[in-house]
Amino acid sequence: MPSGPLPSYGQLLLLILPVFAFMGIGLTMRRLHWLTHQADTSLLKMTVNFFYPCLILENVLGNQALREPGNIIFAPLVGFGTMVFCMIVSYQFARWIGISAGAGVRTFAFTVGIYNYGYIPIPLMNKIFGPESLGVLFVHNIGCETAIWTVGILILSGQSLKEGWRKLINAPVTTLVLALVGNFFHVQEYLPTVFRDIVHQSAVCAIPLGLIVIGATVEEYLGKPSDLVEPKITLSSNLLQLGLFPLAFIALARWLPCSIDLKRVILIEGAMPAAVLPIVLAKHYGGNAKMAVQIVLGTTAVGILLVPFWIKLGLSWVF
Repeated sequence: MPSGPLPSYGQLLLLILPVFAFMGIGLTMRRLHWLTHQADTSLLKMTVNFFYPCLILENVLGNQALREPGNIIFAPLVGFGTMVFCMIVSYQFARWIGISAGAGVRTFAFTVGIYNYGYIPIPLMNKIFGPESLGVLFVHNIGCETAIWTVGILILSGQSLKEGWRKLINAPVTTLVLALVGNFFHVQEYLPTVFRDIVHQSAVCAIPLGLIVIGATVEEYLGKPSDLVEPKITLSSNLLQLGLFPLAFIALARWLPCSIDLKRVILIEGAMPAAVLPIVLAKHYGGNAKMAVQIVLGTTAVGILLVPFWIKLGLSWVF
């Protein structure tokens, strides 16, 4: 738990608002043509392949919680299991409300099933619980990545796993594996100060820059406000992602026999809106990109108010 009394709803809301504010800054920069479409790819590659690995190094090396075998083994299993569970439930729910094959049932299941496991929960975990729990989040996210690029790709496209598995060999996952080994052998004690300073200063850039790029990317979908809301899709996705799923995650955190750090991760992830990644993947794999945008923007807008509510409720009930 956080030291001292549990944070209030207002305090949690104030912690969450800067996350969405950075996305708003990116959106505004795109509107002002300060951040162009041509810059998106290079900025995203720089963030994912350099700044994000630095953030991982800073929070994994020297992390006592990641010397517990239970966190290293159990956390990615929880990430994989919860995300697959959400995708399967979303698929069945979509069929139940009348979304058929060819009308976006796969996109609905894929988008609603993938909760935001990166840019929103990372700053919240760090501010509320500190670096040890944040390190467990990074390990948990290996399971999320695996679920997306295996089961998720099968659900979205029906294609083979071959391409998906290749996506798991990337800079963040490779850095995390190396950092876990280094943490076990206490290599942080032998790293020169200049190296640690570079890693720290680069890590500070990772989340703000990533959120700004996401905000800029989302801006292109705001040109036709009438396309952003389809009542059945918007209401259904919010009912699942910010209604039923948080309750399931809170129950899991309360009764799952795991470390406190992993319980914290489960609580934070359960409160999250949809991730932005499905918009890109829906385009790439021939899904319904418009539906993905409706789900992501709809759950993100509602999430500004509901995310702190679910975190507050989860902390009160689990701890």
